[in-house]
Amino acid sequence: MEIVVKGRNIPVTDSLERYAVEKVERVRKFFDDDRSVARAEVELIHERNPSIAASEVAETTLFINGAVLKAREASEDMYASIDRMSDKLERQVKRYRGRQVDRWHGRLKNHEGARAEPQPFVAEEEEDIEPRIVRTKQFQMKPMSAEEAVLQMELLDHDFFVFTNADTGDINVVYRRRDGNYGLIEPAR
Repeated sequence: MEIVVKGRNIPVTDSLERYAVEKVERVRKFFDDDRSVARAEVELIHERNPSIAASEVAETTLFINGAVLKAREASEDMYASIDRMSDKLERQVKRYRGRQVDRWHGRLKNHEGARAEPQPFVAEEEEDIEPRIVRTKQFQMKPMSAEEAVLQMELLDHDFFVFTNADTGDINVVYRRRDGNYGLIEPAR
């Protein structure tokens, strides 16, 4: 697994890089081979804004067979942020691997025609409870430009807005980025 450690507004010392790599490499134990986890990008960030108490941020993006997992944690100490980020990443990988195994076993049972026996539900942590869809919304999407969609998003005070692009006829999404700017998601051609 390739692990790249970068720093933003902070020099990445050898000991800090070794610590981050060691913590991120712990997710290897959840995979049978190294080819499953292609690479991990770790970004260590020092927020310069004095009003932010938790100014030391550790963020990791893990690329696994086409899936992308992200973990971000902040605290007053970079090593503590790395620890918390690593724990969060591990929980996400466990959940991801559990879903993969469940899908595989489900296909196997269905294929063999075996009856599934009810399994007892045991919640180890509150975070292990899988999210579910609790509300469905339908709405008309009139064609509009990306700029109009941003305006609609702002008027609704949402973080994202789904719309039909008037130029292409495709479904697009505009969203508010952390840096205050906007992003546009378009389908690949």
